[in-house]
Amino acid sequence: MKARGSRGGHDVAALVLRATLGPMLFAHGWNKVAGPGGLKGTTGWFEALGLKPPEVHARMAAGTEMAAGVGITLGAANPLPAAAAVGLMAVAARTDHRGKGFFVFKGGWEYVGVVGGTAVALAALGNGRYSLDGLLRRQRAGTGPALLAAGIGTASAAALLAVCYRPERKPDETQTDH
Repeated sequence: MKARGSRGGHDVAALVLRATLGPMLFAHGWNKVAGPGGLKGTTGWFEALGLKPPEVHARMAAGTEMAAGVGITLGAANPLPAAAAVGLMAVAARTDHRGKGFFVFKGGWEYVGVVGGTAVALAALGNGRYSLDGLLRRQRAGTGPALLAAGIGTASAAALLAVCYRPERKPDETQTDH
């Protein structure tokens, strides 16, 4: 039996999630372009991470974060913006946060895990009626959109990493012949 007003609560929950996750993603993308180091600093950071060519990845990451942020904020095209967020976070987890434990203040994966999980949960919840999808009557919610967001995001990240991730080996990682 459905609780009275549960649909309204669902729509408000989707709106609150979108209003927090979307602008945060956009701000992170914007910071890659216009933050203290600008695009040049982001390019240097991506170079240090081992993403080749770093100029392309700096622009692609910034653009994807901003586009996903706008899509999530407006509630458009679920589950695609959520999939973009999952992909971004999977790449960040592998390149920048791997091996640093859980807590983000120690460089760990806490932040990227929460953002990726929230994106998948939002894909499952759907954008709700207070969204562009709701206005256009294109509501997608449930297990299917959640699996699509997780699957497309993870597969895209894996493909990008397989083709473009070339970190420098540390001296202790090189093999020596004895």
